[in-house]
Amino acid sequence: MARESYDAIIVGGGHNGLVAAAYLARSGANTLVLEARSQPGGAATTEAPWDDAPEYRVTRLSYVMSLLPPTILNDLKLEQHGYKIFPMGPYYQAFPEGGSLTLYEEDSQRAYDEIAKWSKKDADAYPKWNAWLGGLADVLGPLLLTVPPNIGSRKPRDLAETLKLAWRHRGLNVRTIADVTRLMTQSVADLLDDWFESPQIKGALAVNGVIGTWAGPMEPGTAYVMAHHSIGDVGDGRLGSWGFPEGGMGGVAKAIASSAKSLGVTIRTGARVAKVTLAPGSGRATGVVLDNGDEITAKIVVTSLHPKTAFLDHVGKENLPADFAADIEHWKTRSGVVKVNLALAELPDFTANPGTHLQEHHTGSVEMAPSVEYIERAFIDAREGRAALRPFSDGVIPTSFDKTLAPEGHHIMSLFTQWVPASWSEEPHREELEAYADRVIDTYNEVAPNFKSAILHRDVVGPYEMEHDYGLIGGNIFHGELSLEQLFHMRPAPGFADYRTPVPGLYYASSATHAGGGVCGIPGMQAAKAAISDRRRARSRRA
Repeated sequence: MARESYDAIIVGGGHNGLVAAAYLARSGANTLVLEARSQPGGAATTEAPWDDAPEYRVTRLSYVMSLLPPTILNDLKLEQHGYKIFPMGPYYQAFPEGGSLTLYEEDSQRAYDEIAKWSKKDADAYPKWNAWLGGLADVLGPLLLTVPPNIGSRKPRDLAETLKLAWRHRGLNVRTIADVTRLMTQSVADLLDDWFESPQIKGALAVNGVIGTWAGPMEPGTAYVMAHHSIGDVGDGRLGSWGFPEGGMGGVAKAIASSAKSLGVTIRTGARVAKVTLAPGSGRATGVVLDNGDEITAKIVVTSLHPKTAFLDHVGKENLPADFAADIEHWKTRSGVVKVNLALAELPDFTANPGTHLQEHHTGSVEMAPSVEYIERAFIDAREGRAALRPFSDGVIPTSFDKTLAPEGHHIMSLFTQWVPASWSEEPHREELEAYADRVIDTYNEVAPNFKSAILHRDVVGPYEMEHDYGLIGGNIFHGELSLEQLFHMRPAPGFADYRTPVPGLYYASSATHAGGGVCGIPGMQAAKAAISDRRRARSRRA
């Protein structure tokens, strides 16, 4: 049984784990990343799923980039390590009954003209809606880079942090507080009803409220999910719109890994962690034991895995405070998401906007979400125990920009679809998944009649595969639902939202922490900063 020693060990080589490793190495720590799979990246992965067609590569799970703060981009010099983003084009929805809607983020006049085709009233309301969201982003955006205080604690340090947060937002008025309250508690459907009348416009704007979420648009709390995916500024510079990374999402992980390696990080794949080791008596984390029995010691351990794996499996319920263990046991992590990746011989030829040549509507999101009711019906099907008859789909064609993923003239289309029953994470359901994928494809074929015949290969990834192959329990790509009781100081548990854990020396960096939900790297950065701060404080006490 081999024994090694490092200053810091990172459990899990997803994007957050890699960011944490890079920051720790940047501080001078000899750092090791342990990744169970054959390549780092976690859900930010680019793969070739078809053995007979390796020239096609897909962004297998997560599929678009946003919310990565310029702080991380600059600190880790990611652009020097190959990080490149193509800004997405407009939102596009072709309707089965005819016509289409294209929403242009950067061109207010074109957006107005498009919306006015369906409702003049909604066209007039749309700029006011964007301004309202912008005002909320001024409040919510900087909170993404705020370490949540331990609200309710009477310890001087925790009280100081809570007061600091309150002081920072002392300029908020009654109206803004009311708007934030509505956002946190309303359904996205009710919120949109307050602003718009057209089913087409409401369907388009409801999409961000349900992405990756076990909730339909009529569920309370989905208004916040919409805002979370719409925030453009986290307090350190304008982030811009969503985009496609060159090389797929694996290109993001590759750039972060390259940066980490340049700082001295060792990344070891095929290294599954069995448990976190604890010092007798103090209960302090002292390292890890791998599945093969190898033991590796370190003064700092950072885990970026799902909370149930990180705490209940690797630490053990018996080594955790009872209330914390109960919070993790009750952590909600349902999903019902199915990812459908397609290799296409040609671009979709939409009846409403004909042509298989590359056009603007191919370059952004290509939706199947014609109304709020359509999306809600898909969720009701799954909640009642059956796969959606007409699934909702958030589609993109990254090869409209990125030519590295498919042969010339061919394309990759990524469909992030919802919903199947949450219980499908427990069994593969292969035949039913394939039938579900057929229905997803049929819905697009209704509005683009060449779609089905253009498919050369398809890859269907359901909740079971997401859980068992990628460690996403329940198939939830956020490591936990973005519901009100699982946000900010509650993520992943009250009293432990500051990226520290009840186990001294063990820090938490997964998407189940504050700011998690999307490929942003903030949890990794914050966990590393917490570890670095504690190490410096300990050194100063010893000096």
